[in-house]
Amino acid sequence: MSLAPATVVLVLAGGRGRRMGGTDKARVHLAGQTLLERAVARLAPQGDALLVSANGDAARFASHLTMIPDDLPDHPGPLAGLLAGLYHIAAHHPAIAWMASAPVDCPFLPRDLVARLHAGRAGAPLARAASGGRVHPVAGLWPVALRHALRRALTEQGERRVGVWGTAQGAVDVLWQTAPYDPFFNVNTSDDLVLAEAILAAHPDA
Repeated sequence: MSLAPATVVLVLAGGRGRRMGGTDKARVHLAGQTLLERAVARLAPQGDALLVSANGDAARFASHLTMIPDDLPDHPGPLAGLLAGLYHIAAHHPAIAWMASAPVDCPFLPRDLVARLHAGRAGAPLARAASGGRVHPVAGLWPVALRHALRRALTEQGERRVGVWGTAQGAVDVLWQTAPYDPFFNVNTSDDLVLAEAILAAHPDA
């Protein structure tokens, strides 16, 4: 657990992996670990609890992990995963006011992600990561108190874009450097997996 305010970490692993032929990216292997195992190893020490946002059969994940399925029909994207995480925290960790989230397909996530998002928030309502001129809206820090507003955005306004909704809520961007590699490099395709293996070969501690 870090010195940041009490925070539950949510790994977003509900994507359908369309660009990898429908592969469950959480179970894709990189250097002897699944992408989910890598994400858990990096993120669990940073929070007071860890959740996995995913749908389908929970038995495909390790039994010690807490899987949170979407509670909205038709799996309307990562905002639904964030919503489920926020409501789970409110119900099961009522003393905790913050949730940090990160996608399962980023194998080099910063080991100080939660602490730096808290520090970079600087009084703003929420924060999200940025690197290489890009915002990474699902790598963010969310107040649990926003859960009702998020539910309204999803169910009444039809919002599906994490970046748009975060901006509307006053998110600030916290910048990471991309040298020697981008910590938010994500594996969307088989070619990306090859690149990730090359990064690890050049930087074994990545």
